[in-house]
Formats: sequence, structure tokens, C-alpha cells
Amino acid sequence: MSDLERIGVSLDKDLLEQFDKLITKQGYRIRSEAIRDLVRKHISEEQLENPNAKAVAAVFIVYDHHSTKLSDSLVDLQHSHTLTKSVHVISSLHIHLDEHDCLEIIVLRGQAGQIRKIGEKIVSMKGVKLGKINVVAT
Repeated sequence: MSDLERIGVSLDKDLLEQFDKLITKQGYRIRSEAIRDLVRKHISEEQLENPNAKAVAAVFIVYDHHSTKLSDSLVDLQHSHTLTKSVHVISSLHIHLDEHDCLEIIVLRGQAGQIRKIGEKIVSMKGVKLGKINVVAT
């Protein structure tokens, strides 16, 4: 941050009060860091509109490992390592939630558009109870 620029921002009093309550609730100690995070988030979202943008994603799924052959399909998918020329499995985490349900987190790296397609394919696999894809630009 050696190239730090100072700027001024004008906000109406009510908006500033709401912002201060929000960032305090989220654990920010200073407004500047909260504003920097908002700017970074907006830039990342803008970059992800390009399907060829470099990105990483975590695909979260909850499933009953007794009901289908989903576990085998997920292992096969991850061992293929290279899903396409533009997407790779970086890592995965398997968590036993209870005697039936598991949480699987699969981390993908590659082109944003392809990551989304593969993430949607995983989330829509037979046997998945819940799924979510979180993509961020790199």
C-alpha cells in the first residue's frame, strides 16, 4: 500500500449511519478497509462477466452418501484432474455431517465461464440435496 491515495467521499447522514452499523456488525474497525473491500468486490464481479476471465471457485454440495453412486462420480471427476483444457480441480474437502449426509467442497481453477458450467453440472448431479457455487476473479 505504498501507493496509497487519499480520497474524500460524501454520504448523507442516514446512509453513513447505516454503513457504520453494517461494517461494525461485520467486524471492520475502520471505514477505509470496508470501502476497499467493496471496491475489490465490485471489480471482481465486473471481471467475472467475461467468461474467459481467470477465476477460482468453491463448489459446495451436501448429499446423502447412501442414496446414490454420487460419491463415486465425484471421486472420478476429481481424479480426472483436468476437466477441460480451461478448468482444473485444485483440491477437495470431504466432511461427514452425520450418519447420512456429507459436505463436499471442490475447488476449481480456470476460466470463469467453464468453471460455472462445471459447477452447475456438479450441483445438479443426482443425489445432491443442496449446492452452491462461489466464484471469484483472480
